[in-house]
Amino acid sequence: MSRLERLCFDRGLKMTEQRRVIARVLSDATDHPDVELLYRRATEIDSRISIATVYRTVRLFEEANILEKHDFGDGRARYEEVPEEHHDHLIDIDTGKVIEFSNREIEALQHKIAEELGYRLIDHRLELYGVPLDRDQNAKRGKAR
Repeated sequence: MSRLERLCFDRGLKMTEQRRVIARVLSDATDHPDVELLYRRATEIDSRISIATVYRTVRLFEEANILEKHDFGDGRARYEEVPEEHHDHLIDIDTGKVIEFSNREIEALQHKIAEELGYRLIDHRLELYGVPLDRDQNAKRGKAR
């Protein structure tokens, strides 16, 4: 049983076989798939799953707080399991690749800033957008020629 399936069970969600497949696909994902990609992966396992079922299941999982929705600026809602530990994201704007990272200094600074402004930080999201350093170096070399 995948972590997502266990979370569904713990929250008392009815788990049809198609929901189980979608939950497994999400748990196995190493990226942050959108609904279309989830649908393609799920139908490789069970061709009877419809796109509407994927949309409904994603919405159900999101409402149950077991799935997080992200907008990484590419016009698509992307998803991941609610993480056990907080992490932030670095998005490669050329490829759309999403890199998860954690940094204690950044976390401490965010709490410090909130306190300085008179707040207690209860949640946050940090998304960094960038291009690989070698792209900039290659572009500079091309202009110098």
